Amino acid sequence: MNILLWVLQVLAAFLYGSSGVMKVFLFDKVSQDVPSFGALPRNVWMTLGILELICTVGLIVPAAFHWQPPLTILAATVLAVESLVFVGVHVKYREVAPMIMSGVLGLIMAFIAYGRIVLQPIF
Repeated sequence: MNILLWVLQVLAAFLYGSSGVMKVFLFDKVSQDVPSFGALPRNVWMTLGILELICTVGLIVPAAFHWQPPLTILAATVLAVESLVFVGVHVKYREVAPMIMSGVLGLIMAFIAYGRIVLQPIF
């Protein structure tokens, strides 16, 4: 179970890291073709991108170095909640593929949080 959770954490870190970079540094370029990016102001998207980048580090570093491991659980929980918000945004704009992706990522984040609390605690 520990290996599965680590694989999911690393994959999620790559996905959310790239999403955070896109929102912070490439927003103008990628937002032109995506209607749901108009749902929130640019500053909010940038804040969410920064939050994703922080949580990306939080998914890996605290657990890997056994320094404040509950931060890994917090990072996964924050990303799960953020994914729920994105599901709502994508539903509003009828974007099916991003809605499914956000939902699946949210479930994976919830599983990581649950796994690190119950299945393979990192405390």
